[in-house]
Amino acid sequence: MKGGQTKSEATSTDQRLKTRGMKKKTTKDPNKPKRPPSAFFVFLDDFRREFNEANPNNKSVAAVGKAAGAKWKSMSEEEKAPYASKAESRKSEYLKSMQQYNMNLASGTNRGEDDESKSEGSDEVLIQDF
Repeated sequence: MKGGQTKSEATSTDQRLKTRGMKKKTTKDPNKPKRPPSAFFVFLDDFRREFNEANPNNKSVAAVGKAAGAKWKSMSEEEKAPYASKAESRKSEYLKSMQQYNMNLASGTNRGEDDESKSEGSDEVLIQDF
């Protein structure tokens, strides 16, 4: 064996290396609300439209991102304020929807009914992969 290892030591190392990268797969709930964009991403939506109108032949996403980042850094706090307020309003809407989502999840009406209704109406055997 390499490095003076015995066969049993090499085997345990091999097993450790095999299991190191394995992660448990989890599925995302499609009913869960998406996180709101930050002020920069709200700005980026507007900037993308303006940039694409000014540069219709540009196909590079990186160029748009670099130009947006440079403009965002050069903007004053007063110029950023409308985007920050939009981001805050979207965040408050997100918090309300997350609160509603968590209440539905706790009461079992959000996810459980979908799974039960599918299994009650069909004669198929459902196999769940854990």
